[in-house]
Amino acid sequence: MNIRIQSNQTKFKQQITITGSKSESNRSLLLRALYPDLTIANLSNSDDSVVMEKGLEIQNGTVDVHHAGTAMRFLTAYFSVKPGSEIILTGSKRMTERPIEILVDALKQLGADISYEKNQGYPPIRIKGKQITENKVTLAANISSQYISALLLVAPSLPNGLILKLDGKITSVPYIRMTLALLEELGVQTNFEGNTITVESLGTSPKQQLVVESDWSSASYYYSIVALCEQGTALRLSSYKQNSLQGDSVLQEIYKEFGVESSFEGHDLVLTKLKKVSKDTVINLDLTNAPDIAQTIAVSCFGLGIACELSGLHTLKIKETDRLEALKAELGKLGAQISVTDKTLSLQAGSAIKKEVAIDTYDDHRMAMAFAPLALRMPILINDAEVVSKSYPDFWKDLVSLGFQKEEL
Repeated sequence: MNIRIQSNQTKFKQQITITGSKSESNRSLLLRALYPDLTIANLSNSDDSVVMEKGLEIQNGTVDVHHAGTAMRFLTAYFSVKPGSEIILTGSKRMTERPIEILVDALKQLGADISYEKNQGYPPIRIKGKQITENKVTLAANISSQYISALLLVAPSLPNGLILKLDGKITSVPYIRMTLALLEELGVQTNFEGNTITVESLGTSPKQQLVVESDWSSASYYYSIVALCEQGTALRLSSYKQNSLQGDSVLQEIYKEFGVESSFEGHDLVLTKLKKVSKDTVINLDLTNAPDIAQTIAVSCFGLGIACELSGLHTLKIKETDRLEALKAELGKLGAQISVTDKTLSLQAGSAIKKEVAIDTYDDHRMAMAFAPLALRMPILINDAEVVSKSYPDFWKDLVSLGFQKEEL
Protein backbone atom coordinates (compact mmCIF):
# COMPACT_ATOMS: atom_id res chain seq x y z
CA MET A 1 0.00 0.00 0.00
CA ASN A 2 1.37 3.40 -1.08
CA ILE A 3 -0.12 6.46 0.60
CA ARG A 4 -0.10 10.25 0.47
CA ILE A 5 -0.16 11.88 3.87
CA GLN A 6 -0.48 15.55 4.77
CA SER A 7 -1.62 17.86 7.55
CA ASN A 8 -2.69 21.48 7.54
CA GLN A 9 -2.49 21.62 11.33
CA THR A 10 0.48 23.15 13.09
CA LYS A 11 -0.78 22.76 16.65
CA PHE A 12 -2.19 19.77 18.54
CA LYS A 13 -3.59 19.04 22.00
CA GLN A 14 -4.47 15.34 22.04
CA GLN A 15 -3.75 11.93 23.56
CA ILE A 16 -2.37 8.77 21.94
CA THR A 17 -2.20 5.30 23.53
CA ILE A 18 0.82 3.28 22.41
CA THR A 19 1.08 -0.48 23.04
CA GLY A 20 3.93 -2.17 24.87
CA SER A 21 7.57 -1.94 23.88
CA LYS A 22 8.62 -4.49 21.28
CA SER A 23 12.00 -4.81 23.01
CA GLU A 24 10.49 -5.49 26.44
CA SER A 25 7.72 -7.68 25.01
CA ASN A 26 10.10 -10.03 23.20
CA ARG A 27 12.30 -10.37 26.28
CA SER A 28 9.24 -11.07 28.42
CA LEU A 29 7.91 -13.66 25.94
CA LEU A 30 11.17 -15.60 26.03
CA LEU A 31 11.20 -15.53 29.82
CA ARG A 32 7.59 -16.75 29.92
CA ALA A 33 8.56 -19.65 27.63
CA LEU A 34 11.31 -20.60 30.08
CA TYR A 35 9.11 -19.98 33.15
CA PRO A 36 5.46 -20.77 32.25
CA ASP A 37 4.05 -19.43 35.54
CA LEU A 38 4.78 -15.87 34.35
CA THR A 39 2.04 -13.66 32.87
CA ILE A 40 2.50 -10.53 30.73
CA ALA A 41 0.45 -7.31 30.64
CA ASN A 42 0.47 -4.63 27.88
CA LEU A 43 2.15 -6.91 25.35
CA SER A 44 3.14 -5.30 22.04
CA ASN A 45 0.83 -5.98 19.08
CA SER A 46 3.72 -5.59 16.64
CA ASP A 47 4.49 -8.15 13.92
CA ASP A 48 7.82 -8.88 15.60
CA SER A 49 6.18 -9.82 18.90
CA VAL A 50 3.50 -11.92 17.15
CA VAL A 51 6.26 -13.79 15.28
CA MET A 52 8.22 -14.24 18.50
CA GLU A 53 5.22 -15.61 20.38
CA LYS A 54 4.34 -18.08 17.59
CA GLY A 55 7.94 -19.19 17.21
CA LEU A 56 8.23 -20.04 20.89
CA GLU A 57 5.26 -22.42 20.56
CA ILE A 58 7.02 -24.64 17.99
CA GLN A 59 8.91 -27.68 19.28
CA ASN A 60 10.19 -29.21 16.04
CA GLY A 61 10.20 -28.11 12.39
CA THR A 62 10.75 -24.75 10.70
CA VAL A 63 10.39 -21.37 12.39
CA ASP A 64 10.17 -18.41 9.98
CA VAL A 65 10.72 -15.05 11.70
CA HIS A 66 10.26 -13.02 8.48
CA HIS A 67 11.93 -9.61 9.09
CA ALA A 68 12.15 -9.91 12.90
CA GLY A 69 15.82 -9.58 13.79
CA THR A 70 15.21 -9.63 17.55
CA ALA A 71 13.24 -12.87 17.23
CA MET A 72 16.05 -14.41 15.13
CA ARG A 73 18.66 -13.68 17.82
CA PHE A 74 16.51 -14.54 20.84
CA LEU A 75 15.12 -17.77 19.35
CA THR A 76 18.61 -18.93 18.35
CA ALA A 77 19.57 -18.88 22.01
CA TYR A 78 16.24 -20.26 23.23
CA PHE A 79 16.17 -23.35 20.99
CA SER A 80 19.86 -24.05 21.72
CA VAL A 81 19.05 -24.66 25.40
CA LYS A 82 15.76 -26.55 24.84
CA PRO A 83 16.53 -30.28 25.07
CA GLY A 84 14.63 -32.47 22.60
CA SER A 85 13.82 -29.77 20.06
CA GLU A 86 15.18 -29.62 16.51
CA ILE A 87 14.45 -26.43 14.61
CA ILE A 88 15.40 -24.83 11.31
CA LEU A 89 15.34 -21.09 12.01
CA THR A 90 14.93 -18.90 8.93
CA GLY A 91 13.45 -15.60 7.76
CA SER A 92 12.98 -13.20 4.86
CA LYS A 93 15.57 -12.74 2.08
CA ARG A 94 16.99 -9.75 3.99
CA MET A 95 17.17 -11.87 7.16
CA THR A 96 19.31 -14.44 5.35
CA GLU A 97 21.74 -11.59 4.60
CA ARG A 98 22.02 -10.47 8.24
CA PRO A 99 24.92 -12.08 10.13
CA ILE A 100 24.26 -14.50 12.99
CA GLU A 101 27.74 -16.07 13.31
CA ILE A 102 28.82 -14.06 16.37
CA LEU A 103 25.91 -15.43 18.41
CA VAL A 104 26.21 -18.94 16.96
CA ASP A 105 29.93 -19.07 17.81
CA ALA A 106 29.22 -17.88 21.37
CA LEU A 107 26.56 -20.57 21.85
CA LYS A 108 28.92 -23.18 20.40
CA GLN A 109 31.52 -22.08 22.97
CA LEU A 110 28.93 -23.14 25.54
CA GLY A 111 28.35 -26.48 23.79
CA ALA A 112 25.31 -25.73 21.60
CA ASP A 113 24.62 -27.86 18.49
CA ILE A 114 24.04 -25.40 15.61
CA SER A 115 24.82 -25.75 11.90
CA TYR A 116 24.27 -23.62 8.78
CA GLU A 117 21.79 -24.83 6.17
CA LYS A 118 23.15 -22.65 3.34
CA ASN A 119 25.73 -19.88 3.80
CA GLN A 120 28.32 -19.93 6.59
CA GLY A 121 27.51 -17.25 9.16
CA TYR A 122 23.93 -16.55 8.01
CA PRO A 123 20.44 -17.99 8.45
CA PRO A 124 18.86 -20.42 7.91
CA ILE A 125 20.37 -22.41 10.76
CA ARG A 126 19.60 -25.85 12.21
CA ILE A 127 19.48 -26.01 16.01
CA LYS A 128 19.37 -29.24 18.03
CA GLY A 129 18.44 -28.29 21.57
CA LYS A 130 20.37 -29.77 24.49
CA GLN A 131 21.20 -29.12 28.12
CA ILE A 132 24.17 -26.78 28.33
CA THR A 133 26.46 -27.03 31.36
CA GLU A 134 29.35 -24.81 30.25
CA ASN A 135 29.00 -21.32 31.74
CA LYS A 136 31.81 -19.12 30.42
CA VAL A 137 31.79 -17.27 27.11
CA THR A 138 33.53 -14.24 25.55
CA LEU A 139 32.01 -11.84 22.99
CA ALA A 140 33.17 -8.69 21.22
CA ALA A 141 31.69 -5.75 23.14
CA ASN A 142 30.86 -3.54 20.12
CA ILE A 143 28.28 -5.88 18.60
CA SER A 144 24.49 -5.51 18.62
CA SER A 145 23.18 -5.74 22.18
CA GLN A 146 20.63 -8.30 20.93
CA TYR A 147 23.39 -10.95 20.74
CA ILE A 148 24.32 -10.21 24.34
CA SER A 149 20.71 -10.08 25.55
CA ALA A 150 19.93 -13.39 23.83
CA LEU A 151 22.59 -15.10 25.95
CA LEU A 152 21.57 -13.29 29.14
CA LEU A 153 17.90 -14.21 28.78
CA VAL A 154 18.57 -17.96 28.65
CA ALA A 155 21.32 -17.79 31.30
CA PRO A 156 19.05 -18.33 34.37
CA SER A 157 17.79 -21.60 32.84
CA LEU A 158 21.35 -23.00 32.59
CA PRO A 159 22.25 -25.24 35.54
CA ASN A 160 25.49 -23.31 36.14
CA GLY A 161 24.32 -19.84 35.06
CA LEU A 162 26.57 -17.72 32.84
CA ILE A 163 29.72 -15.62 33.06
CA LEU A 164 29.87 -13.39 29.97
CA LYS A 165 33.05 -11.41 29.23
CA LEU A 166 32.80 -8.52 26.74
CA ASP A 167 35.95 -7.59 24.85
CA GLY A 168 36.31 -3.85 24.07
CA LYS A 169 33.93 -0.87 24.34
CA ILE A 170 30.34 -1.95 24.98
CA THR A 171 27.55 -0.90 22.57
CA SER A 172 23.94 -0.19 23.64
CA VAL A 173 24.45 -0.54 27.40
CA PRO A 174 20.81 0.52 28.18
CA TYR A 175 19.44 -2.53 26.34
CA ILE A 176 21.77 -4.82 28.29
CA ARG A 177 20.62 -3.19 31.53
CA MET A 178 16.99 -3.60 30.44
CA THR A 179 17.54 -7.33 30.08
CA LEU A 180 19.29 -7.60 33.44
CA ALA A 181 16.55 -5.56 35.16
CA LEU A 182 13.88 -7.93 33.83
CA LEU A 183 15.86 -10.90 35.12
CA GLU A 184 16.19 -9.22 38.51
CA GLU A 185 12.39 -8.72 38.60
CA LEU A 186 12.14 -12.51 38.57
CA GLY A 187 14.59 -12.85 41.43
CA VAL A 188 17.63 -13.74 39.30
CA GLN A 189 20.96 -12.68 40.82
CA THR A 190 23.01 -10.67 38.31
CA ASN A 191 26.18 -8.59 38.36
CA PHE A 192 27.49 -6.21 35.67
CA GLU A 193 30.92 -4.95 36.64
CA GLY A 194 33.44 -3.60 34.14
CA ASN A 195 33.22 -5.86 31.08
CA THR A 196 31.98 -8.96 32.89
CA ILE A 197 28.32 -9.90 33.35
CA THR A 198 27.37 -12.73 35.70
CA VAL A 199 23.90 -14.32 35.77
CA GLU A 200 23.10 -16.97 38.37
CA SER A 201 20.93 -20.00 37.69
CA LEU A 202 17.27 -19.79 38.74
CA GLY A 203 15.89 -23.17 39.67
CA THR A 204 12.21 -22.51 40.37
CA SER A 205 9.61 -20.90 38.10
CA PRO A 206 8.54 -17.52 39.51
CA LYS A 207 4.79 -16.76 39.68
CA GLN A 208 4.28 -13.09 38.84
CA GLN A 209 3.14 -10.63 36.20
CA LEU A 210 5.52 -8.69 33.97
CA VAL A 211 4.08 -5.30 32.95
CA VAL A 212 5.49 -4.04 29.64
CA GLU A 213 6.07 -0.29 29.35
CA SER A 214 4.89 1.40 26.14
CA ASP A 215 7.46 1.73 23.38
CA TRP A 216 9.81 4.74 23.50
CA SER A 217 10.92 4.16 19.91
CA SER A 218 7.29 4.65 18.86
CA ALA A 219 7.15 7.81 20.98
CA SER A 220 10.04 9.24 18.94
CA TYR A 221 7.75 9.98 15.98
CA TYR A 222 5.54 12.14 18.22
CA TYR A 223 8.59 13.96 19.52
CA SER A 224 9.34 14.74 15.87
CA ILE A 225 5.78 15.90 15.22
CA VAL A 226 5.81 18.21 18.25
CA ALA A 227 9.23 19.56 17.23
CA LEU A 228 7.85 20.49 13.79
CA CYS A 229 4.76 22.19 15.26
CA GLU A 230 4.13 25.65 16.68
CA GLN A 231 4.78 26.62 20.27
CA GLY A 232 1.97 25.50 22.55
CA THR A 233 1.51 22.08 20.93
CA ALA A 234 1.01 19.38 23.57
CA LEU A 235 0.64 15.65 22.98
CA ARG A 236 -0.07 13.16 25.75
CA LEU A 237 1.22 9.59 25.30
CA SER A 238 0.50 6.58 27.51
CA SER A 239 1.78 4.48 29.28
CA TYR A 240 5.34 5.42 30.24
CA LYS A 241 7.70 5.29 33.21
CA GLN A 242 9.87 8.21 34.28
CA ASN A 243 12.69 5.82 35.19
CA SER A 244 12.43 3.72 32.04
CA LEU A 245 14.54 0.66 31.24
CA GLN A 246 14.43 1.51 27.53
CA GLY A 247 17.47 3.15 25.95
CA ASP A 248 15.34 5.31 23.67
CA SER A 249 13.96 7.15 26.70
CA VAL A 250 16.99 9.41 26.13
CA LEU A 251 14.57 11.21 23.77
CA GLN A 252 13.57 13.29 26.80
CA GLU A 253 16.99 14.94 26.86
CA ILE A 254 17.68 14.96 23.13
CA TYR A 255 14.48 16.77 22.12
CA LYS A 256 15.07 19.59 24.57
CA GLU A 257 17.42 20.84 21.84
CA PHE A 258 14.39 20.87 19.51
CA GLY A 259 12.36 22.96 21.98
CA VAL A 260 10.30 19.97 23.22
CA GLU A 261 9.80 19.54 26.97
CA SER A 262 8.88 16.13 28.48
CA SER A 263 6.85 15.83 31.68
CA PHE A 264 4.94 13.07 33.46
CA GLU A 265 1.41 13.05 34.83
CA GLY A 266 0.98 9.61 36.36
CA HIS A 267 1.91 7.18 33.58
CA ASP A 268 1.18 9.76 30.85
CA LEU A 269 4.13 11.31 29.03
CA VAL A 270 3.30 14.89 27.99
CA LEU A 271 5.29 16.48 25.14
CA THR A 272 5.08 20.28 24.89
CA LYS A 273 6.64 22.60 22.30
CA LEU A 274 8.05 25.45 24.38
CA LYS A 275 10.24 27.38 21.97
CA LYS A 276 11.38 27.75 18.38
CA VAL A 277 14.72 26.36 17.31
CA SER A 278 17.32 28.70 15.82
CA LYS A 279 18.30 27.95 12.23
CA ASP A 280 21.92 28.11 13.41
CA THR A 281 21.40 25.10 15.69
CA VAL A 282 23.61 22.07 15.05
CA ILE A 283 22.51 18.83 16.75
CA ASN A 284 25.61 16.85 17.77
CA LEU A 285 24.84 13.38 19.15
CA ASP A 286 26.58 10.09 19.83
CA LEU A 287 23.77 7.54 19.43
CA THR A 288 25.80 4.45 20.32
CA ASN A 289 23.29 3.63 23.08
CA ALA A 290 20.14 4.52 21.09
CA PRO A 291 20.75 3.94 17.36
CA ASP A 292 17.10 3.17 16.55
CA ILE A 293 16.11 6.85 16.89
CA ALA A 294 18.73 8.11 14.41
CA GLN A 295 16.29 8.18 11.49
CA THR A 296 13.72 10.17 13.46
CA ILE A 297 16.31 12.71 14.60
CA ALA A 298 17.79 13.19 11.13
CA VAL A 299 14.33 13.79 9.63
CA SER A 300 13.40 16.17 12.46
CA CYS A 301 16.52 18.22 11.71
CA PHE A 302 15.76 18.25 8.00
CA GLY A 303 12.15 19.34 8.63
CA LEU A 304 13.37 22.22 10.80
CA GLY A 305 16.10 23.21 8.34
CA ILE A 306 18.87 22.69 10.89
CA ALA A 307 22.13 20.74 10.72
CA CYS A 308 23.10 17.60 12.58
CA GLU A 309 26.17 15.47 13.15
CA LEU A 310 25.26 11.96 14.33
CA SER A 311 27.77 9.28 15.31
CA GLY A 312 27.71 5.83 16.92
CA LEU A 313 25.60 4.43 14.08
CA HIS A 314 27.63 1.36 13.07
CA THR A 315 24.84 -1.11 13.92
CA LEU A 316 22.47 0.57 11.42
CA LYS A 317 24.29 -1.10 8.52
CA ILE A 318 22.82 -4.53 9.40
CA LYS A 319 19.23 -3.61 10.32
CA GLU A 320 16.13 -4.28 8.17
CA THR A 321 18.05 -2.33 5.53
CA ASP A 322 21.31 -0.36 5.52
CA ARG A 323 19.61 2.53 7.31
CA LEU A 324 22.42 5.02 6.70
CA GLU A 325 22.37 4.56 2.93
CA ALA A 326 18.56 4.55 2.96
CA LEU A 327 18.50 7.89 4.83
CA LYS A 328 21.03 9.35 2.44
CA ALA A 329 18.95 8.29 -0.58
CA GLU A 330 15.53 9.39 0.69
CA LEU A 331 16.57 12.68 2.33
CA GLY A 332 18.57 13.38 -0.81
CA LYS A 333 15.39 13.03 -2.89
CA LEU A 334 13.83 15.75 -0.74
CA GLY A 335 16.74 18.10 -1.37
CA ALA A 336 18.93 17.45 1.67
CA GLN A 337 22.68 17.90 1.61
CA ILE A 338 23.68 14.74 3.45
CA SER A 339 26.69 12.47 3.72
CA VAL A 340 27.21 9.19 5.59
CA THR A 341 30.06 6.86 6.51
CA ASP A 342 29.78 3.38 7.97
CA LYS A 343 28.99 4.90 11.40
CA THR A 344 28.19 8.62 11.01
CA LEU A 345 25.65 10.93 9.37
CA SER A 346 26.16 14.60 8.53
CA LEU A 347 23.25 16.83 7.45
CA GLN A 348 23.70 20.44 6.36
CA ALA A 349 21.22 23.18 7.27
CA GLY A 350 18.74 24.12 4.57
CA SER A 351 15.17 25.32 4.08
CA ALA A 352 13.90 24.10 0.69
CA ILE A 353 12.01 20.79 0.70
CA LYS A 354 10.93 19.21 -2.58
CA LYS A 355 7.21 18.48 -2.74
CA GLU A 356 5.29 15.32 -3.67
CA VAL A 357 8.35 13.08 -3.29
CA ALA A 358 7.75 9.35 -2.84
CA ILE A 359 9.75 7.89 0.05
CA ASP A 360 10.87 4.28 -0.36
CA THR A 361 10.79 2.29 2.88
CA TYR A 362 13.13 -0.65 2.12
CA ASP A 363 11.07 -3.15 4.16
CA ASP A 364 11.96 -0.97 7.17
CA HIS A 365 9.20 0.19 9.53
CA ARG A 366 11.33 3.04 10.87
CA MET A 367 11.84 4.57 7.43
CA ALA A 368 8.07 4.93 7.00
CA MET A 369 7.41 6.39 10.44
CA ALA A 370 10.47 8.64 10.63
CA PHE A 371 9.51 10.45 7.42
CA ALA A 372 5.78 10.77 8.23
CA PRO A 373 6.11 13.95 10.36
CA LEU A 374 7.27 15.83 7.24
CA ALA A 375 3.59 15.78 6.23
CA LEU A 376 3.36 18.86 8.49
CA ARG A 377 5.55 20.66 5.95
CA MET A 378 4.06 19.39 2.69
CA PRO A 379 2.20 16.35 1.29
CA ILE A 380 4.53 13.37 1.28
CA LEU A 381 4.16 9.96 -0.37
CA ILE A 382 5.17 6.81 1.54
CA ASN A 383 5.65 3.61 -0.45
CA ASP A 384 4.79 0.24 1.17
CA ALA A 385 3.32 2.10 4.14
CA GLU A 386 1.99 -1.08 5.77
CA VAL A 387 5.58 -1.95 6.77
CA VAL A 388 4.84 -0.08 10.04
CA SER A 389 3.08 -3.23 11.31
CA LYS A 390 6.50 -4.63 12.21
CA SER A 391 6.56 -2.51 15.37
CA TYR A 392 3.52 -0.16 15.42
CA PRO A 393 0.49 -1.49 13.47
CA ASP A 394 -1.78 1.41 14.55
CA PHE A 395 0.60 4.18 13.46
CA TRP A 396 -1.36 5.53 10.49
CA LYS A 397 -4.67 5.24 12.35
CA ASP A 398 -3.20 7.22 15.23
CA LEU A 399 -1.92 9.95 12.88
CA VAL A 400 -5.39 10.23 11.34
CA SER A 401 -6.78 10.65 14.86
CA LEU A 402 -4.49 13.70 15.18
CA GLY A 403 -5.97 15.22 12.03
CA PHE A 404 -3.49 14.02 9.41
CA GLN A 405 -5.11 13.18 6.07
CA LYS A 406 -4.17 9.79 4.59
CA GLU A 407 -5.00 8.81 1.01
CA GLU A 408 -4.24 5.41 -0.48
CA LEU A 409 -2.70 5.62 -3.93
